[in-house]
Amino acid sequence: MSLVENGAPGADALLDEVYGARPPAPRVGITGPPGAGKSTLVAEMALLLRRQGRRLGVIAVDPTSPYTGGAILGDRVRMSELSTDPGVFIRSMATRGSLGGLAARTEELCELLSAWGSDLTLIETVGVGQSELDVAQAADTTVVVLTPESGDAIQSLKAGLMEIADIFVVNKADHAGADQLAAGIRSALGLRAPAAWRPPIVKTIATERQGIEELNEAIEKHRAHLGDPGVSEGLRREKIRARLKNAVRERLLEGAWERKGLGALLDRAADQVLHGTISPYRAARDLIERMTDHGERSPN
Repeated sequence: MSLVENGAPGADALLDEVYGARPPAPRVGITGPPGAGKSTLVAEMALLLRRQGRRLGVIAVDPTSPYTGGAILGDRVRMSELSTDPGVFIRSMATRGSLGGLAARTEELCELLSAWGSDLTLIETVGVGQSELDVAQAADTTVVVLTPESGDAIQSLKAGLMEIADIFVVNKADHAGADQLAAGIRSALGLRAPAAWRPPIVKTIATERQGIEELNEAIEKHRAHLGDPGVSEGLRREKIRARLKNAVRERLLEGAWERKGLGALLDRAADQVLHGTISPYRAARDLIERMTDHGERSPN
């Protein structure tokens, strides 16, 4: 996992080897605003699934430490009950500047967990903002967790969470405002175009282990919905297309920046923008031209 996460030599060959070695484990993404109780919910879900005898992978994406560049590991600490269970593999990842609520290599680590033998992989994101919605690409089922304290919850729904949610969870349902939040979600759902799947709303109190079985039932129903060939093939194709585009973009950028002289060219362009010689837009166009000329011109 460290080899893959760090992009070390041999990582691509390893991924080629394990891809398709086992059927891919279903992925459930748990996302929502900071403080919504995602970590507690993931831990309780994992405990329930382990009681059912299922082997689990858990990827907890933590904020990057500003001092070490690594993960702060808060989620690993909160999942102490699971840390010695041989049927659970927990991996904390740092975002490392990724703005989508996930770390850059999340999907690759999911594939390694499938090869390890995971029956299901839970992905917990960093608290999402209004545009940090990458979890919908990585997960088969996206669970959006909200709480009555989330004053901007409905605004967040308008900004994108409404579109990616397969299941809504109103956590801390014993707090004042939980019923109003659920009603607001139902109202917002009523504005969506008719679809084959209508996201259910599940109320939970994760700290008291209430509503966890109902959430698991909702996830199983969504998985059954995805099992319909008429639904699953189209969704999988779109996810694969998006992932291929991202992989090609990443490889092209890596290759371009590694070309001799482009680092110095970037420094020079930054100085020119700093001193007002050219605009950042012109500098970006010049850099793109140099990155795509395939060596026909010297970078100097």
